[in-house]
Amino acid sequence: MKKLVAVVPMRVGSERVKHKNFRDFAEKSLFEYKLEVVKKLPVDEIIINTDSDYAIEKAKEMGLSYHKREPYYASSKCTNSEYHSYLANKTEAENIIIVQVTAPLIQEDTYIRAINEFYDNDCNSLMSVKEVKEFIWHNGEAVNYDPRNAPNSQNLPDYIAPTFGIIIVNRQAMIDSSNFICSNPRFMKVTQAEALDIDTEVDFEFAEFMFKKHILEKEVI
Repeated sequence: MKKLVAVVPMRVGSERVKHKNFRDFAEKSLFEYKLEVVKKLPVDEIIINTDSDYAIEKAKEMGLSYHKREPYYASSKCTNSEYHSYLANKTEAENIIIVQVTAPLIQEDTYIRAINEFYDNDCNSLMSVKEVKEFIWHNGEAVNYDPRNAPNSQNLPDYIAPTFGIIIVNRQAMIDSSNFICSNPRFMKVTQAEALDIDTEVDFEFAEFMFKKHILEKEVI
């Protein structure tokens, strides 16, 4: 069984940003840029997991493996837990690195650092995370601070949030957990730029601006 397999998941439909994976982004598409990066990683195989015929044709042209995703698992009816289990069960590997095309500012060196951290530490999953220094409320109550003694935002508790930009996970642990974050997780902080994930039109436009500045023009993130 292959030790580390890269899975590039994509679906045709996007409810909030139409065709975001394949439309023009800077000079190419999110899909093309991400494949350029993942092909440089020390993985045993690259699998495009998709319901897109276009992506499958591109995979064939580039000599990459592909899996044609069943419609349910590319729909909004599919829960995250169902989707995570599905990816694990359809990928033959000891460990899987899931590479999201919607996180375009993650650089090759950061992926390499994540792979090294995963193998150098006692964990069965690694997730990229960002710091959350915001005043959070839920159901009319403050979650992470006392409103009667409000701190400066930089002094709020150290909360982190998964970015889902980099996911490395032991396949069996993902099956057991039905989740990318498994029973013994490790969290790796990334920069604010690398934490960007395209979920809205504003995200798309801002990520494109940042990509041109920091990737195409080679400015340090």
